[in-house]
Amino acid sequence: MTEASPPAQTVRAITEAARTAGPRCGETTVVAIDGPAGSGKTTLASAVVADLQAGGAAVTTVHMDDLYLGWSGLRDSANRLRKEILARLWLGRVGRYRRYDWHLEELAEEQEVPTGGYLVVEGVGCVRAVTRAFLSVIVWVEAADDVRLARGLVRDGAGAEPYWRQWMAEEAELFAESGAREVADLHVDAFGRLRTQRRSGT
Repeated sequence: MTEASPPAQTVRAITEAARTAGPRCGETTVVAIDGPAGSGKTTLASAVVADLQAGGAAVTTVHMDDLYLGWSGLRDSANRLRKEILARLWLGRVGRYRRYDWHLEELAEEQEVPTGGYLVVEGVGCVRAVTRAFLSVIVWVEAADDVRLARGLVRDGAGAEPYWRQWMAEEAELFAESGAREVADLHVDAFGRLRTQRRSGT
């Protein structure tokens, strides 16, 4: 089950919101794309990055998949995001983190996140109490559970279904605590269509 490219209207709404909001993490404008697994966040993030770069902006992407320490790493991932990346950028320092290798089940090479420009963070749980103050734009993406699970098993294989079902239960608890959907500036559906957009500054 492949994901189609999001409509240009959706992408442009996100990039315009980012340009309007400006940086809130030192000199870096952070766009956070949150929502349940398999909803289309990565596809949307890629389109947003391409649109920003087409306008001449410097853009870095961080995938929360690289910050989770395996299937049990969802809850602690926001602390890694804040400590290793966002807090450092806020101080004018280069962000540094080690990517988690899901195949080897261990931390791999170090990645750098430069200051300035745009940072697009995508993945489950990137919008949390410890990260919200650094975020210029929050985007929420959602899809039906059956659609998400089907997408996930196409990517990870049928053997991953037990892990996916446990993850889906854990992320539901996390979202109830974080209120990410409620604080989002823009809401996007499984097909990349823009559903709602808050007025700037509200």
